[in-house]
Amino acid sequence: MTSLNPRAWLGGCAVAASVLLLTSCTSGSGKDTAGDATHSPAPSNSAATTGPSEKKVIEQAQAALTAVQSGKFFAAGAERVTDGVHTETILSKGKNYKLNLVCFGSGSAQLSFTPASTGSKATVPCDQSLTQQRITGDRSVRIDVDAAKGATGVVAWQIDAI
Repeated sequence: MTSLNPRAWLGGCAVAASVLLLTSCTSGSGKDTAGDATHSPAPSNSAATTGPSEKKVIEQAQAALTAVQSGKFFAAGAERVTDGVHTETILSKGKNYKLNLVCFGSGSAQLSFTPASTGSKATVPCDQSLTQQRITGDRSVRIDVDAAKGATGVVAWQIDAI
């Protein structure tokens, strides 16, 4: 039997509850790519291009991440691209994890880590493609995803222990 860190579970629930309160979103495509990250198209839904509610876009982004789970679930969340992702989590020092990100909308966002040795900076395109990066735990790790100027939509993230 496995157990989930109560702090991570409560944090995930808080993030999920807050994003459900969000109201509107636009959809489009961006073509930025990252040097160190890998990208692959996420499952597409024609509703994503017709302006669904932000809640629907969040559900689509989270479903795309669920489809590519690459290990034991550790933590996840979703935010408006304009709000960004700013999360701090405790990762076992030296242990490997996989960070999966997907952004539904337009434009791009920048991914960064503190400490920087955790992973590589990368550009996350808001074109529904999946960005994956292997990261190394270093106790307290901060993950930031900040929108580029003019970016809109939703960014969802998931960390799996591998």
